[in-house]
Amino acid sequence: MIKGEQKMFAGLPELGISNGEDLKETLTNCTEPLKAIDQFQMENGILLPTLQSALPFLDLHGTPRLEFHQSVFDELRDKLMERVATIAEGKEEDRYGKLEELLEKSFPLVKMPSIQPVVMQVLKHLPKVPEKKLKMVMADKELYKVCAVEVKRQIWQDNQALFGDEVSPLLKQYIVEKEAALFSSDLSILHNFFSPSPKTRRQGEVVLKLTQMIGKNVKLYDMVLQFLRTLFLRTRNVHYCTLRAELLMSLHDLDISEICSVDPCHKFTWCLDACIREKFVDGKRARELQGFLDGVKKGQEQVLGDLSMILCDPFACNTLVLSIVRNLQELLSQDSLPRDSPDLMLLLRMLSLGQGAWDMIDSQVFKEPRLDLEVVTRFLPAMMSVVVDDHTFTVEQKLPSEEKSSQSYPTTLPDAFNRYLQENRVACEMGLYYVLHIAKQRNKNALQRLLPALVETYNDMAFGDIFLHLLTGHLTLLSDEFGSEEFCSVVFDGFLLTSYSSKENVHRHTLRMLLHLHHKVLPSYVETLLKTLEPPKQSSEPVKELYTQLTEKLEAQKKSPPPPEETPSLDLGLHPVTVPTTASTPTTPL
Repeated sequence: MIKGEQKMFAGLPELGISNGEDLKETLTNCTEPLKAIDQFQMENGILLPTLQSALPFLDLHGTPRLEFHQSVFDELRDKLMERVATIAEGKEEDRYGKLEELLEKSFPLVKMPSIQPVVMQVLKHLPKVPEKKLKMVMADKELYKVCAVEVKRQIWQDNQALFGDEVSPLLKQYIVEKEAALFSSDLSILHNFFSPSPKTRRQGEVVLKLTQMIGKNVKLYDMVLQFLRTLFLRTRNVHYCTLRAELLMSLHDLDISEICSVDPCHKFTWCLDACIREKFVDGKRARELQGFLDGVKKGQEQVLGDLSMILCDPFACNTLVLSIVRNLQELLSQDSLPRDSPDLMLLLRMLSLGQGAWDMIDSQVFKEPRLDLEVVTRFLPAMMSVVVDDHTFTVEQKLPSEEKSSQSYPTTLPDAFNRYLQENRVACEMGLYYVLHIAKQRNKNALQRLLPALVETYNDMAFGDIFLHLLTGHLTLLSDEFGSEEFCSVVFDGFLLTSYSSKENVHRHTLRMLLHLHHKVLPSYVETLLKTLEPPKQSSEPVKELYTQLTEKLEAQKKSPPPPEETPSLDLGLHPVTVPTTASTPTTPL
């Protein structure tokens, strides 16, 4: 018998059951081996008197005794496991006492593959496994690997490092998946990073696994939140904020009240989740959200750190800024000032809180950041003046030639617009979404005016992956304009190529867009871009791969030009508001 098998059956003598060693000793010391074997079978077989006379019938049918005993054993084991589950689910007061008694008897055989499932079943159904047994499971890699998640939770809650080792690969996987979505080969305004609904996102593998690992254990939930805060601080990666919200809402979906009831962010996140689903914060929900923010009591300010993380989630930020844009449209139609809208001020307040999440958690000063009022009194009016300029030019083009002025389309932007784009985080976020809105409207003139201003933005936000992902998708709506050298010059020379060499992500997004639009771009310009965008040796594999795909597509195009593509139908999601035009207020939908 090999050592592994000896070790496997080592627990039998503890229970008064003979094992292979006992049989070996018996045969070594006996004078009549056959009688000794018969005696061993009698003592260690199934102790049922009526069975002994029936066994010879099995012999006549050629059924080995091993096969018979194994089938009986399997049946009994399955019945025992069912019984363990029944006892655990029952209402008897001593049910866990019975299971602990069974655990004591069966645990010595935990290394036996045939008995191990029974031991694991008992461990799984014990709400509090004896500490000695937990330590034995934790110390044995094989046992730890096969034990149920219910047992692992009990191990993890007192072993943060071990839990961290289990969670860490999942968190890395989550970030990789999010970044892969931003660099997706699919370039579309209809199917982008923000398209999946919150409920769909919560069905992702990582969220489901983390939810299962946490179960109803508040301690483990708090540990995961601490991991997310730490990683967010270390990396500034906003996808950890998304996971913070998704995890809470996944537990909400499962009605895990043990956790939801103690997380002070639960109702706020639930309300915000409904807004994200609709991609709009309506008046009623805005007041609910305001109530949660205003309800943070003295001494509980630390909750602002978690609320700011939830508002820093790109999906929340996207919803807030889209709501701000829509709110501004309505204010324009009513000839109202931004400062006079409580809903707008609340949206700005939440956007500001979300944008300040990293600073708040880093400094541990849990106080709402003060919104710079000049964003409302200076920046937004400057943005509105760009709308007015655009509308004035559009109206002029419709006038009879004798009534037209010689004014050309404005090329510069108000100083306040540029300054706040560079100096204020909240203003910059709104400015970037305004550019996306202009692209949605296929407004080439306004886009050519705005894009060069994005070269210098607060913390280089215009060169972040989320904005570039959205912008490249939106530019597909203006695909025909890429046949113009002027438009290509603004998009590439005036914006993207200003930082592609120092920011590899910009290089990737530029190549992604060209892969889709190369056949629309002016041929002479494509040749120049191909030389400019050739990756240096130190470039990453994704950049080199995209460049190779582009060169192959261009070669294929030379051999057989593709048929013209139809422009996709478009649901903007933001419904334009019809604005009454008067001589004194030449305004247009934002």
